[in-house]
Amino acid sequence: MSLPAWPPKTSDAQLASLLAEASTYALAHGFTLLPPHPASGAPPAPTHAIAAPLSLFPTPFPRAEYVRARSIQRLYNSLYARIALDWAFLDNIFEEVAKVDEFQAELWTRWKAVRDELQRVQPLQLGIFRSDYLLHATGKESAIKQVEFNTIASSFGALSQKAGELHRYLAASGSFFNVAPQLADETAYPDNKSLVNIAAGLADAWKAYGNPNALVLVVTQDGERNIFDQRALQYELQATHGIKSIRHTFAELDVLAKHGGDKQALLVPNPLTPNEAPAEIAVVYYRAAYTPNDYTTGKEWDTRVFLERSSAIKCPSLALQLAGAKKVQQILAAPGQLEEFLLNPARPDTGFGAGAGTLTQADVDALRETFTGLWPLDDSELGKEAQQLAKSHPERFVLKPQREGGGNNIYRGDIPPYLANLDAESRPGEAPKREGYILMELITPPEDVHNWLVRGGEGKPRLADVVSELGVYGVSLFGDGKTVVNKEAGTLLRTKGRESDEGGVAIGISSIDSPLLV
Repeated sequence: MSLPAWPPKTSDAQLASLLAEASTYALAHGFTLLPPHPASGAPPAPTHAIAAPLSLFPTPFPRAEYVRARSIQRLYNSLYARIALDWAFLDNIFEEVAKVDEFQAELWTRWKAVRDELQRVQPLQLGIFRSDYLLHATGKESAIKQVEFNTIASSFGALSQKAGELHRYLAASGSFFNVAPQLADETAYPDNKSLVNIAAGLADAWKAYGNPNALVLVVTQDGERNIFDQRALQYELQATHGIKSIRHTFAELDVLAKHGGDKQALLVPNPLTPNEAPAEIAVVYYRAAYTPNDYTTGKEWDTRVFLERSSAIKCPSLALQLAGAKKVQQILAAPGQLEEFLLNPARPDTGFGAGAGTLTQADVDALRETFTGLWPLDDSELGKEAQQLAKSHPERFVLKPQREGGGNNIYRGDIPPYLANLDAESRPGEAPKREGYILMELITPPEDVHNWLVRGGEGKPRLADVVSELGVYGVSLFGDGKTVVNKEAGTLLRTKGRESDEGGVAIGISSIDSPLLV
């Protein structure tokens, strides 16, 4: 179906009123970021905040595709849990990737050093995932295609729920001035409890750990601006589940973290009770550790391994972080790979029973339908085909490294010279550097969709030709053969101007939006 002409027409006075209502609501309800830090650095405690980038109207999204994206999330959860448990599969991939990607090599090497020990100390793993999609338009029809699958530090769960609540409030209060019939349809605003559900996933892991006095540790980055999204999860943990949490960076944990007892409990001082013994940690929740910038010295790697070796449940484990690499995504697109993971009778229970359990070929096909074209860039026949495609039709592709965090991809016409530079930098007798990348067919979003976007702290809207990326959260607790949690956990919609290939919210490129189902 075609999406409606958007946004609806408004007068200057109506637009000004809508901007004031939306911005005030955002500030009043914690839909916020810290402003950019001054050159002197961040103050020890926040002194003010700015509204997170937002959209004045929800953006139209096909109802059937939204429902489909949410309905298959538990399948994706189960798939990636099984990948994390398949040591031979990961070793086979990263033995090659490690030759051309130092960061992935470090993750893989550190994991191999501790994984046997972890089977005894803490077999459980927690995944808080997000599967990201763009709509791919073919004529008047659009269907979701997967951009990537995130296994570490999947952010904006709290702000996403608040974005939906913002648009519901604007509709209920009359702030949309009845300018479009779609905005008056209450069923067009999906129920999205991503904040509640992600916090519940952390609580599930905390309960499985089995110590009612233990805490959740949030590992953060220095200078984090997205602090309110993270803090909202901590407040929800405390208010709904009675679970206390603390925050520390790698540098702080290098000094503070200790192991205790035969089971290698992770002990960290609680800054709120400095005179008491260090607190035991039930869950280590990473909102850092996904980029080489988080490991500027050897100490950060040592701290990561120290945390990994403890009895705390990690979110994610090193294995689960490796499972989220782009190379894994590319290999899953090969014939038979999904069947091997989802239908093989030897696979463990990760939410649908052991082996195929309740899964069928139709479930496998449902995942495969979300794939777009994916190729390796090695010297295999498929890799040579990809190199030729990238050189002859670069406008159809994006080049992706094994990285999280955005801003790392190479697009369209920049691909051929970039590949040439990689080949020039490669040394004889070593694996070509291009093998650290995959080639992905670009997804073509629907055209002529617009919205009013407001950058954080600017206080003025701009009308943009937009592209929206839908993320679906999932929670998976697995690994000991009997404790299995597998839940779909809500959605995120990020909307950006079509002129931008990347989509960072904190730097103002994307706005946190909510879908208007049509």
